[in-house]
Amino acid sequence: MKRGQVWGAVAGAAGAAAGGVAVGVAARKHSRIAAERRRLAAQLSEEPPQLAGLPESEPSSVTADDGVRLSCEEIEARDGRAALTVVLVHGFALDRRTWHFQRQSLPALTDPSIRVVLYDQRSHGRSERAPRESCTIEQLGHDLDAVIRALAPDGPLVLIGHSMGGMTIMALAEQNPELFTERVVGVALVSTSAGEVASAGLPGTLLSRHNPLTRGVGLLARLQPTLVETARRALGDVLWSLTRSFAYGDRNVAPWLVDLVDTMIGVNAVDALIDFTDTVDSHDRVAALPALATCEVLVAAGDADRVIPVTHSDVIAGELPHATLLRFPGVGHLPMLEQPARMDEALIGLIRRSAARAPRRLRRRA
Repeated sequence: MKRGQVWGAVAGAAGAAAGGVAVGVAARKHSRIAAERRRLAAQLSEEPPQLAGLPESEPSSVTADDGVRLSCEEIEARDGRAALTVVLVHGFALDRRTWHFQRQSLPALTDPSIRVVLYDQRSHGRSERAPRESCTIEQLGHDLDAVIRALAPDGPLVLIGHSMGGMTIMALAEQNPELFTERVVGVALVSTSAGEVASAGLPGTLLSRHNPLTRGVGLLARLQPTLVETARRALGDVLWSLTRSFAYGDRNVAPWLVDLVDTMIGVNAVDALIDFTDTVDSHDRVAALPALATCEVLVAAGDADRVIPVTHSDVIAGELPHATLLRFPGVGHLPMLEQPARMDEALIGLIRRSAARAPRRLRRRA
């Protein structure tokens, strides 16, 4: 979704635009929102962190079990002797840039030293577009398994998933509980759900498989992709404003952070994203959560999340009584971007507890 198409909101908004409605709305609101963006940028005078400050990484790719190519990235431990591997799994409509701050902070750890693996989920970011029938959370679980087998074949693991990335981890736990007993020593589930996703929040409206507008946009995007993409661009600043509203709790968030989400969503085709609506809508993996009982678990969410309400995290924590539950007051769906320092502190704590739990015989050695 281009220029602020937030998750399924873009799909719905693009559909309205294609019908001529949202274009008119965009025209009326464009000037006001553009002026607000300039005001925020001037007021905050905050420049985006330079990419030059990111740690060196090794690009790679993994072929999923059905032949789809997954774009990956590996960041080795500074001392070359990682105690464990941390795998970061992004959410719906985004890509691995979701972890912009964490890819800087986590590899800097020395106690313990870790290596970090990131990848783009199928049909997202730089990964290959997948057939519609394969765009399921079940398949995403198999994809994560393929990434682990290829890029982290031995040693203890910490899995960190945001939104649909958390659902991906649950799917893997459902498919391969032995992996969590034998190798996964820590799990973070950030702004995610174990089931009944469509009961509230964004999935309950625009992402619902029962929403005729979403269905119609999906069909139109497959038949007339140029028309839909043109409509997305026509929405411009209006959709940027939608992104800010759904991604963040703070309306005065730095504009570059909204731009980052806007850009991530913008690389994904509308129909590619709509391919995932059925699987998000029907996701139910509460029964898989006991597989995490042998792991250190962090459950984190913003209490102003309009995409997946914080009550879903409460349910997960209720099923895992030994988990650490962290709420971010006033924060939206992306606490790792909106409150990176606090998120980093929690993740580093999880990693250290997980490293202490890992049996010595499983510790990775260079």
